[in-house]
Amino acid sequence: MKKLATALIAAGLVFSATACTASNQLTTAQTCERIQSVVSNPANNAGKTGMNRLANQIRPIHEVASDDLKPALESILAYTDEQAKETPDEARIAELQAGYEEAGSTYQKFCS
Repeated sequence: MKKLATALIAAGLVFSATACTASNQLTTAQTCERIQSVVSNPANNAGKTGMNRLANQIRPIHEVASDDLKPALESILAYTDEQAKETPDEARIAELQAGYEEAGSTYQKFCS
């Protein structure tokens, strides 16, 4: 009986580990839906706090985003992270601006 219980526990652990490593990648439509819910919040557009809030809400989406939108989210995160700094580097912001704008175009392309 003890061996059976041990075998069942081991099988349960293997099954749990497999479930944890399964891909949870979103489709492009699901990614768009989640991004829309974040960017539609007006509090995410106000100053440094808004940029910080926006970045923190996009991070979990970025982890499971579709391959079509993942690069755009990376650009948005880089830009918002720099903007949210106490003293942002203006040269770095200028450098990231093009990627941020391109990310907006990519979002419009896939999510409109």
